Amino acid sequence: MVEVSTSILSVDEKEAMNTFYSLEVARTDYFHIDVMDGKFVEKDTSSLMYSYASSIKQMSNIPLDVHLMVSNVKEYIDEYIALKPHFITIHYEACENKKQVKDFLEYIKKNEINCGLSIKPNTKLEEIYEFLPYISLLLIMTVEPGKGGQRIIPETINKIAKLKEYLYQNNLEAYIEADGGIKTENADELKEAGVDIMVVGSGIINSKDYKKTIKELKK
Repeated sequence: MVEVSTSILSVDEKEAMNTFYSLEVARTDYFHIDVMDGKFVEKDTSSLMYSYASSIKQMSNIPLDVHLMVSNVKEYIDEYIALKPHFITIHYEACENKKQVKDFLEYIKKNEINCGLSIKPNTKLEEIYEFLPYISLLLIMTVEPGKGGQRIIPETINKIAKLKEYLYQNNLEAYIEADGGIKTENADELKEAGVDIMVVGSGIINSKDYKKTIKELKK
């Protein structure tokens, strides 16, 4: 069964603790932490996301799924290591070269955290195949990173199917995570393509019944 990682990017600060509790009761599998620095992407969520992540760590056993959309990758890895998230995912495009990508991934693993690699919609899969043996998760951005509420880019679904086939053909194991524009209406397409984890933000947060929405996404 596919898992759901709920993005808390659009959570109202005044209602944050109640929302986190409600999401836990609704059986989200992860809390997705969208860390943006205002450089790699336009929006800056770094302070708010760390505050949210710290609060969740104190009140919940639901694991954290940290997605770093930042330029100073090492600084933010170090910041989140202390919270012991389940995943820390870095962006391929934020690294200076392939050696740096591998160094960051190894550093995350050294700290006993599952390492993930993310790629933007226009980045070709072929560019990151060499890293697949070293990662726990590959996050396919199905929209341009940095803004919530976008519509899914259809071509990215084909990219997910291609990745699933490549993993199978090469006897590799890594979770495929998709992030951006995912709702109950298009979830089936993603599941058929081979997604293991769906990141859903406004599609859950703006729904009237979190439990019902998450159940529909998973089934």
